[in-house]
Amino acid sequence: MISNRKFETEEGPPRVSVVMPTHQRPALLERCLQALVNQDFAARDYEVIVADDAASEMTRRQVERWAEHSRAHVRYVPVTRAHGPAAARNVGWRAARGEIVAFTDDDTVPARDWLKAGTRVFVDGVAGAWGRILMPLPAKPTDYERDAAGLAEAGFVTANCFCRRAALEAVGGFDERFEVAWREDSDLCFSLLERGMKLAHAPEAVVTHPIRPAPWGVSLRQQRKTMFDALLYRKHPRLYRSRIPAFPADYYATVGALALALGAWLSGRKSVAAGAALTWAALTGRFCARRLCGNSRAPSHMAEMVLTSALIPPLSLYWRWRGALKYRVFFV
Repeated sequence: MISNRKFETEEGPPRVSVVMPTHQRPALLERCLQALVNQDFAARDYEVIVADDAASEMTRRQVERWAEHSRAHVRYVPVTRAHGPAAARNVGWRAARGEIVAFTDDDTVPARDWLKAGTRVFVDGVAGAWGRILMPLPAKPTDYERDAAGLAEAGFVTANCFCRRAALEAVGGFDERFEVAWREDSDLCFSLLERGMKLAHAPEAVVTHPIRPAPWGVSLRQQRKTMFDALLYRKHPRLYRSRIPAFPADYYATVGALALALGAWLSGRKSVAAGAALTWAALTGRFCARRLCGNSRAPSHMAEMVLTSALIPPLSLYWRWRGALKYRVFFV
């Protein structure tokens, strides 16, 4: 761990600790650090902690340069035990000295008054808060871009949230079994609510979250996240049912039609197989059309939608059921 000399000579801890996990994304980290060290907030009242999930020498040197030359207190902590965003955030907040811990990600750009607006709501026993996320979209976005922009409509998300350190200690921080950036923030939110802690919205605390380019077929890789829905459901069944959108019923119908078509074909019932295959094709076509509606019609994107629309329902169900088995919960 490193810290700048200014921090070492300060008397007393800062009021706020900003925790930002990172993993070998130097350009994004540079952009986010620029926004964080220029906050409209007294330099003595906050620190910035970079939790490096790669524990790389390059990132350590990059953060050390900021620590030496910026007005804010910038610190580096390597993540060497468990890995993933939940584990990195735990390392960060446990190293924090502030009464309030502010979380963001290395691919965001916090507004200049982000800290001021976010901490303003910590009155009357508020234990945690969430701000507003801006995710600009092009005129004709891809399906991935539009789906990613849904984060702006979410509530308590780690790209822009605040929590008292005492509240984090009370719930044990983030559950590190959430190995990817999915549902670990919902789990923390639900844990706080189940202990009767008060949460508040801070809409004036804004971060911009530009959507990064994604590889062709990225939606297939993202289906693995569905496995962690099972873990969230096991831990918080009541809140999950009331706050998490229902799993698409069309996925079950699509996979059922496909299974029936294959089974009927193998058993020689050609007419049943044909009917089931037509049902599968109709459901898949409707799914593809929904994903293309209002989005890019570039040939490569349309081809991606056709292929992935056929593969997503069975792949999503596979990961959902795998999660149910892994976490030993009835989750269909």
